[in-house]
Amino acid sequence: MTAIELTGYAAGVIVAVSLLPQIIKSWQTKSTKDISFVWNSIYILGVSLWVSYGIFTNDIPIIATMSIELLMAVILISLKLRFEVFAHHFKPKKALK
Repeated sequence: MTAIELTGYAAGVIVAVSLLPQIIKSWQTKSTKDISFVWNSIYILGVSLWVSYGIFTNDIPIIATMSIELLMAVILISLKLRFEVFAHHFKPKKALK
């Protein structure tokens, strides 16, 4: 592996992992109100295109790191949907008397 490839992997992993603290905080607080659905949707589209680009050019560092980033972004938007859009589906039902 060359220094250039190592740099690519390092940059991609750092950027991909940057979403992890937000995912953890969202899960712990059960809140994603400050995360824009539109931003996350556009971000997922952009990262998906990066993965496609990596596949077309056979660029393994881009494929690997952008795939991790895509997974993190999908988890984040899934939490947004769960805690805001479908929150009423996940609330415990009250016992019948």
